[in-house]
Amino acid sequence: MTDQPLTPQFAAGPDGPSAFDDPRSRAGVGTATDPDPGPQAAARAREALSAVRTEVGKAVVGQDATVSGLVIALLCRGHVLLEGVPGVAKTLLVRALSAALQLRTTRVQFTPDLMPGDVTGSLVYDARTAQFSFREGPVFTNLLLADEINRTPPKTQASLLEAMEERQVSVDGTPRRLPEPFIVAATQNPVEYEGTYPLPEAQLDRFLLKLSVPLPSRDVELEVLARHAAGFDPRDLAAAGVRAVAGPAELAAASRAVRQVTISPAVMAYLVDVVRATRSSPSLALGVSPRGATALLATSRAWAWMSGREYVTPDDVKALARPTLRHRVQLRPEAELEGVTVDAVLDTVLGAVPVPR
Repeated sequence: MTDQPLTPQFAAGPDGPSAFDDPRSRAGVGTATDPDPGPQAAARAREALSAVRTEVGKAVVGQDATVSGLVIALLCRGHVLLEGVPGVAKTLLVRALSAALQLRTTRVQFTPDLMPGDVTGSLVYDARTAQFSFREGPVFTNLLLADEINRTPPKTQASLLEAMEERQVSVDGTPRRLPEPFIVAATQNPVEYEGTYPLPEAQLDRFLLKLSVPLPSRDVELEVLARHAAGFDPRDLAAAGVRAVAGPAELAAASRAVRQVTISPAVMAYLVDVVRATRSSPSLALGVSPRGATALLATSRAWAWMSGREYVTPDDVKALARPTLRHRVQLRPEAELEGVTVDAVLDTVLGAVPVPR
């Protein structure tokens, strides 16, 4: 996401609805029963969420696009895959975001010996009562940081699928609901593959967005060093001045407002044409599924709302296409050998599909 011109994409702030199960209630398509948050409540929520970036910026420099993407995921009830080399502040970013939004955050370091119960929780025998009781795992939180998710075997990776899809975990046949809101922010290293287990396509498709966290520019890196030289401690966010400027109430109001954003038949057709064009691209072995189309609809509506509009434009669809679709397609081997990238293919698709007037 960050290798796109993110000033128009996410620069104005955070946003978004989702698209993982029901394409109406989760993909941002409004229903007749959606409560209207009212223009004043919606405006306050937009203002508060825009202020989140300022707060996170006190701890993390130059990652506005990633912050906005994470907030979009929260509003969408979606999940985010963060890809970047070690040392670009992915963990600090999530911690600062949760502090600015008054959300509980748990970090799990995924390793080859991690078991499913270490994530979801397990039944523990109590000798005093001679009964088993459930001990919650770290997944019972608002913002789960799954650090280096591709370093754990598929069995443990799969333990997150029910949590990501159903917002619950089942232990010993008993479903247990997760807190609201709940999203997974998973990280992976794009350059080191030894000892890793690549995420299967089915699990990748559960992530609403895939965000690229880049290395900083020279000016940004100078500012990072200046802050550390002045005594900045990344483990003490309160000392850095990060304060809560929004919370679950603002997130809920914003989510309701996003569901009221309209999309015209012409723009809806444009979105569908973009998705369908990926399926016929000569460079792709796998195109975007209908789930990806509902995800793009959701994030486009969210970005439109955060930009101060109550309707979606083709530019909203273009702005969100790369972060929403890049992990849902698969390059052909010959295209990879030629050095073609997924983002380049998506740019070609966006350039080829006629834009409605």
